[in-house]
Amino acid sequence: MASVNTKNGKLFIDFRYKGIRCKEYTRLPDKPQNRKRLTEIAARIEAEILLGTFEYARYFPNSNQVEKLRIIENRTACARSSMPTFEEFAEVWFLEKQPEWRNSYITNIRQTMDKYLLPTFGAKPLDTITKADILSFRSDLVRQDGLKGRKLSPSRINHILTPVRQILTEASDRYSFQTPYRNIKPIKVPRSDVEPFTLQEVKLILDHIREDFRAYYTVRFFAGLRTAEIDGLPWDSVDLERRQILVKQAIVNGEVVPTKTDGSYRTVDMSGPVYQAMAEQQKATKGQAYVFCNGAGQPLRHNDVTKKIWYPILNLLGLKKRRPYQTRHTAATLWLAAGENPEWIARQMGHSNTKMLFEVYSRYVPNLTRKDGSAFERLLKAELNHPLATTDKE
Repeated sequence: MASVNTKNGKLFIDFRYKGIRCKEYTRLPDKPQNRKRLTEIAARIEAEILLGTFEYARYFPNSNQVEKLRIIENRTACARSSMPTFEEFAEVWFLEKQPEWRNSYITNIRQTMDKYLLPTFGAKPLDTITKADILSFRSDLVRQDGLKGRKLSPSRINHILTPVRQILTEASDRYSFQTPYRNIKPIKVPRSDVEPFTLQEVKLILDHIREDFRAYYTVRFFAGLRTAEIDGLPWDSVDLERRQILVKQAIVNGEVVPTKTDGSYRTVDMSGPVYQAMAEQQKATKGQAYVFCNGAGQPLRHNDVTKKIWYPILNLLGLKKRRPYQTRHTAATLWLAAGENPEWIARQMGHSNTKMLFEVYSRYVPNLTRKDGSAFERLLKAELNHPLATTDKE
C-alpha cells in the first residue's frame, strides 16, 4: 500500500511496483498541506497500479527507478516472446536495404540507429513495441538538444522516425503482427527558408567577389544548380556549342554520386551570363576534370568556400547572412519575375512539376499571383476587341 513518510523533515512516497519497493523523495517539508497533497497522489498511484495503467515516468520522470524498471520490463517481455528484438531485426533490415542507398545515406541511417533507435527500442521484442512507446520516443526527441544547443528541428525528428516506421512495417509483414506505427503523422515542418537575392544584390556580389570565384557564383545565381551539382560538375557535361549543362552527378561527402532523383538528371540551358562565365572558366580549368576545382584539380569543398568566400563577401557588402543555397532560390525567382514558362523553370530546377514554384516562390513575384482579373480583361480587349473588356485597373 502506498504511504507518505518523512525523512530529515522532508516527505517521501513509499510504495511497491512490479515487486520492487520504491521510495520517491521530495523537497516538501512535513507540513499538513503538503502531506495531504502527497497522500492524494499516493492514493492515485495505488489505484493506477491496481488498474494496470500506472506509468512510472509520468510521475517521476527523473527517477533512477525508471531505467531499472525499463530493463526489468524488457527482460520480462523477452522471456515471454519468441519474436526477434528490434535490434536483431533492424540489423537485418539495414543490411538488406544497403544496395538501394547511397553511401552517404547508409552512413546517416547507421548514425541514426546507433544514436537514437537502438538505445530506445533495441532490446524490445518487435511485437511488444506499442504506439505509446513511439509517441513517447518522439516526445523525448522534441525535448532533446541538437547541435550547438539548439532543439532538434521538426524535419530532423521526422527523419529519425522514418526508419522506425520502415523497420516496424517490414517486420509486421514478415512476422504477421500489426505494426504499432499507425496513424502517427509527421510533425509539421515550417515552410522552406527562402530568402532570394534581388537582381541588384546579385550584381553587387558579382562586382565585388574574388575574381577567381566570379564565374562560380555567376553560374550559381543564374543556372539554379544545387551546391553538390555545381561542385561535382565535370567538363564533359558542359556543351558550350549548344549552350547547355548536363546535370548527371553530384559530390556528396567527397564522393561522386548520381543525381538525387530522376528529375534531377536534366539539361540546363545557359543564359548569356552563364555562357560567358563558362567560357571564361574554360581558360582556367579546361585541362582539369572538374569545371570548378582547387589547385590540385579536386572538386571544391563547399564548407571551405562558404566560410572563406561566401560569408565574407556578404559581410563586406553589409548583406544579410544567408546560406549559399539561396543562390538557387534566386535563380528561380528571377526566372519567374521575367515571365519564363513555369514548366521550363521546373525542368531547369530539376523539379518533377510546377507545384513547388507556386507554393514556395510565388510570393516573391508580385504579378505572378494577382487575382484582380485585369490580365484576362486586357486579353479580351487586345484579341477580341470586346466592348465589355474595359477596366480601370490598368
